Amino acid sequence: MTFQKSLKTQKEFSKYAKSYDKYNVIQKKVAKELLSKVPQKKYANIVDLGAGSGTIYHCLSSKINYKNFFALDYSIEMLNIHPSDTKIIKKIYDFNTQSLSCLDIECIDLLISSSSLQWCNDFNKTIYDIVHHSSDIALAIFTNNTFKTLHQIASIKSPIISQEQILDVLSSYQRVFDIETKEYKLSFESKKDIFRYIKKSGVSGGDKVLSYKETKRLIEEYLYDFLEFEVVFATAIGKGQ
Repeated sequence: MTFQKSLKTQKEFSKYAKSYDKYNVIQKKVAKELLSKVPQKKYANIVDLGAGSGTIYHCLSSKINYKNFFALDYSIEMLNIHPSDTKIIKKIYDFNTQSLSCLDIECIDLLISSSSLQWCNDFNKTIYDIVHHSSDIALAIFTNNTFKTLHQIASIKSPIISQEQILDVLSSYQRVFDIETKEYKLSFESKKDIFRYIKKSGVSGGDKVLSYKETKRLIEEYLYDFLEFEVVFATAIGKGQ
């Protein structure tokens, strides 16, 4: 994925920041599933990489104790919506251009990233940074099988990473990750609701932006009332840096 695509995605999320919470149904399910894999214990420093409007924070606030919660995101619009608290430190951060070492956090006891790392320009580089700066790790990464049927009908190549690529990178490190891949389907009452969801959830950035004519054709040809999602959950808890 090129840097230009990253910018496109960033603009999408910023543009729809205010409506994001209404439409991120799957992201909330994924966040809850990811946190179910993290033991209930106390952490000094938790980093949420790609914190968005606070989905992870809302899900863990009653489950996991912590001293500091670092909410990192490259969209200031998202961080403005993210909850504020004396324990929450918000930072504008882009994992495509920055390293966790620049955050000046003494120790990252738990790094969580849910529904964001699929937008990495260099997935291997980002994982390397995470592995070498974090104790416990919990990741949820959407794969290119998300919107699979829709992409096939529109002849669009998914802009995000494949399951095979994710597993290949994770297996190249000494850290042993527990891996689980899950599929989700989200049903809609109408085709227009499907495309409204894609637009408002901020995930419409990709290799190709459809024209009005192409979008109209796709709506006519897409015969299903659901969207597909595939997510890789990868956790390394209590296994050291």
